[in-house]
Amino acid sequence: MPLQSLKQAIIAESQRLGIDKIGFASAAPFVELEEPLHQQRERGYNSGFEHQNIPERIYPELTFEGPQSIIAIALAYPTKIHEEVPKDEKRGMFARASWGQDYHFILEERLQALIAFIKERAAELPGATEWRFAPQVDTGELVDVAVAQRAGLGFIGRNGLLITEEYGSFVYLGEIVTNIAFEPDQPVTFGCGDCTRCIKACPTQALLGDGSMNAKRCLSYQTQTKDMMPEEYRKKIRNVIYGCDICQLVCPYNQGKDFHFHKEMEPTVDEVYPKLRPLLRLSNREFNDQFGHLAGAWRGKKPLQRNAIIALANGGDKGALPLLWELAQQDPRPVIRGTAIWSISRLAGKEAAVWLERLQELQRIEEAPEVVAELTPAIQKLQEKAKKA
Repeated sequence: MPLQSLKQAIIAESQRLGIDKIGFASAAPFVELEEPLHQQRERGYNSGFEHQNIPERIYPELTFEGPQSIIAIALAYPTKIHEEVPKDEKRGMFARASWGQDYHFILEERLQALIAFIKERAAELPGATEWRFAPQVDTGELVDVAVAQRAGLGFIGRNGLLITEEYGSFVYLGEIVTNIAFEPDQPVTFGCGDCTRCIKACPTQALLGDGSMNAKRCLSYQTQTKDMMPEEYRKKIRNVIYGCDICQLVCPYNQGKDFHFHKEMEPTVDEVYPKLRPLLRLSNREFNDQFGHLAGAWRGKKPLQRNAIIALANGGDKGALPLLWELAQQDPRPVIRGTAIWSISRLAGKEAAVWLERLQELQRIEEAPEVVAELTPAIQKLQEKAKKA
């Protein structure tokens, strides 16, 4: 079987396996990324979640001996939930890329199945015993969107995401580096034209307009940090406790896109629109049972609970004040105590004087620096409210 026939067999098998798009790219160095990646680091725009060795992100041969090709795949994920979201109490929201089972496992399974097919189909070909494969999803060395664009899956938009013709940017990406010399597909040209909707819609001006961003200003990044969230981002997250979809939702390529091809990706209401107050009382075991399979759970319970506390204030849930006071007094985690204090100062209205007195009492005994730093402005805000009451 010549390699072109093998390539066509792989494409056909990918469809049978439930891979929505597949393309083949050269494994030549991504030299076009060298300057942008170094500038990103020099400006302090990296999130810290990226692979830290820049040369390994550019030169596949540094992590794979004799690379020839990269097989890129994309799976489309849902954008709308088919269940009705109850209006019973304040709920948070996970961004769409975290709905259903963690996509890392879904794509890894598809990639491994594709590798197994290639090995079986090509077992009799000359040199097949020397063929090697290195799959990766999101956490590997390579820049997924750059690989996918080179492989013809789509183009990198102004928001830095891969935009496909069929599914917009609502796709998960993965790739296989191999020493098989497949004929490469043609890259997709830039398709945003003069459109800047994503840049204008970004609440924090994180997008730089050329496909790069200041990742530390991205709300998705801010929801994944473990320390106190800077004040400027708190109101902007609204009720989202993980991720951010804004730059995708305004994109013209994404209008009307909603694909439900993969059962593992289907969301359920209480997982992706969880009740905020119960979320704050979950034990580690209960948290893992309810959310552990989501990609949005990778940073653990604390960031999501911190974000839930902020969302309660953003949603005006005054009924949450007793719970927030309990957290402010008793939670062993300073980040949770400090965030609860911030929320109390936002929610306390007619009873501002009562809450002012309570926070002043707390101020006399609190020692954690991050909590003390929240108490001072919270007390000032309550003093202002008490004067107006």
